[in-house]
Amino acid sequence: MGSLATLLWLVNVVLDTGGQLAFKAAASDPQNGEGLQRWKHMFGRPWLWLGIACYVLEFVAWIAFLSLVPLSQGVLLGSINIVALMVAGRILFRERLTPLRVTGMLLVSAGVAVVGAGT
Repeated sequence: MGSLATLLWLVNVVLDTGGQLAFKAAASDPQNGEGLQRWKHMFGRPWLWLGIACYVLEFVAWIAFLSLVPLSQGVLLGSINIVALMVAGRILFRERLTPLRVTGMLLVSAGVAVVGAGT
């Protein structure tokens, strides 16, 4: 994989992870309230808009990345987002990492390493 493809892959991982974390922050604000009030509160928070912006930019980076690598390779390399999200969720939101989840993370990482080494 060339240097531009590698850069676009890393940008994609960062933007996807950032977007997911921003959405989680917007959705888990304890002041959200219930029902329609919850949605109004979320739409007024910068976290939701940051998540949307990350997703728009990630879409552009993803399309550019896929223009440089085969689809099957790109999708498998994109799976590392799962690992990044689980680690970030643990650090920022104190989510649990069970032995089964850690095993899954290791398997995904190994798969991405194998796909990445094969290019």
